[in-house]
Amino acid sequence: MDLRGARERWVRTGGIELCVAELGDPSQPTIVLVHGYPDSKEVWSEVAGRLAEHRHVVLYDVRGHGRSTAPAPLRGGFTLEKLTDDFLAVVDAVSPDRPVHVVGHDWGSVQSWEFATVERTKGRIASFTSMSGPSLDHFGHWIKGRMSRPSPRRVGQLLGQGAKSWYVYALHTPVLPEMAWRGVLGRQWPRILRQMEGVSSDGYPTATLPRDAAHGAWLYRDNVRSRLRRPRSDAHAHVPVQLITPTGDTFLSPSLFDELESWVPQLVRRTLSAKHWIPRTRPDQLAVWIGEFTDRVEAGGQGDSTASDAPDTAPTGAHADRFSGQLVLVTGAASGIGRATALSFAEAGARVVAVDRDAQGVARTAESARSLGAPVAWGEVVDVGDEQAMEKLGERVAAELGVLDVLVNNAGIGLSGSFLETTSEDWRNVLDVNLWGVIHGCRIFGKQMADRGQGGHIVNVASAAAYQPSRALPAYSTSKAAVLMFSECLRAELAERSIGVSAICPGFIDTGITGTAHFAGVDEAEEERLRKRAAQLYARRNYPASKVASAILEAVVHNRAVVPVTPEARGARLLSRISPRILRRIARVKPPF
Repeated sequence: MDLRGARERWVRTGGIELCVAELGDPSQPTIVLVHGYPDSKEVWSEVAGRLAEHRHVVLYDVRGHGRSTAPAPLRGGFTLEKLTDDFLAVVDAVSPDRPVHVVGHDWGSVQSWEFATVERTKGRIASFTSMSGPSLDHFGHWIKGRMSRPSPRRVGQLLGQGAKSWYVYALHTPVLPEMAWRGVLGRQWPRILRQMEGVSSDGYPTATLPRDAAHGAWLYRDNVRSRLRRPRSDAHAHVPVQLITPTGDTFLSPSLFDELESWVPQLVRRTLSAKHWIPRTRPDQLAVWIGEFTDRVEAGGQGDSTASDAPDTAPTGAHADRFSGQLVLVTGAASGIGRATALSFAEAGARVVAVDRDAQGVARTAESARSLGAPVAWGEVVDVGDEQAMEKLGERVAAELGVLDVLVNNAGIGLSGSFLETTSEDWRNVLDVNLWGVIHGCRIFGKQMADRGQGGHIVNVASAAAYQPSRALPAYSTSKAAVLMFSECLRAELAERSIGVSAICPGFIDTGITGTAHFAGVDEAEEERLRKRAAQLYARRNYPASKVASAILEAVVHNRAVVPVTPEARGARLLSRISPRILRRIARVKPPF
């Protein structure tokens, strides 16, 4: 996606000309995208194309970058005050009668914090979305607070951010940064971005990069030291702010934003498992979050910050800051753990794909997910054991919704009975769903995550039966033990791709699995009696599927490897490590059904 179809205009301000591009319908709310260093407006092309389907999108090359002209002399020409003049000139040209929504990345975010906190922009900004760029005023107070009230934790934060900011010191040296950018660094930068961040060089960066980077060094020289020494005390945001924090940002520590609520009365936090250049690597996710946030503000009254909270449309579930807008696929989602998990992600604002063989059940899950806050909830009837059907599902999801952020392989079937009475067909059925379904999901969707290069998470629902043997569950326990070991192996392999893998091991959970479980070696009447007996015991245990769903979300947030859920599952896990002989003795006991 590029900007060749954009409408172009030139805005004159302060002795320079700014190159401005517009996409979408000008009658719709205006979103202004401000690029960072050493970028030009083309860094936003993927995000802009997605947003322009329903909004008026404006991008401009910051002075001295891209096709905009540079101030003369360069020294003193890049102050935040002059950048604010440029912003207001652009806004007056593209949206004279209506406030705009500002989105900034890197230095685009740094200068946009100025726009969102100074008096003269009041009434011209409806909202601000910040990513990978702090307010220099907030940063200055953050440093002063840690120096005046030191503690081991605060000193560690200060030293950690100091190490991440090495490039800032380098850019303050005279001449050398310009020489490097106009020489070997400028030529190698696309390759560096590709290796470090997984950024595709398709149309980005542009040929003006060496000159842009050389000019942009003055952004740092004209502003950083002066603001950090004398930060403004009135740098309070006068608009709603959405903060998007990439957890793998090489240049900024998340702790920089610890006290942000004291500066921003209306703050929405998001975290994204990604690195620094998210406008290029995660445009799909950013477009969703930016669209949702600006819609909420517009619903509050044309950008009126006093009415923009719109809590009725904001996700309220656990970990909404992490999962809102993310794409999650859950198998076995028609009932039980799968349904509870899909609905928990929906409450957190995730886009949910619910998969199951039960058409009516999965449709109900999708409908409930939408009512709970999922921006998109899609029900798909697929047998996870059917490799071709799963391949088609993977292609369809990628084409219509994008690459998954979280995959939950939950689909499973129960099988009880002694080994000698379990047929080969019984074994094939349980392994097709419980093991091969997990393998198909991981291979198809895990490869898409790996190819995207921006991480993700895979959850495989195993069972306490994976490490607790039982004479009554040879096939089921074998399938779940295989899932557990497969998950551990996959976790080791995908760690270098920033893809987490978790194995969830519940114990006795009150779900519908007992109602469909097969009991080997008995007639239909006896099998029905055993199913009812098992269902009664599970119901009496009364451990709800919602608690497993909560454990799944926690496992993703904290990247946990193996998660026993119930007390009996945790106890068996402990015994499997310290005294497996006890578990072997328990395995000989006949079950009560």
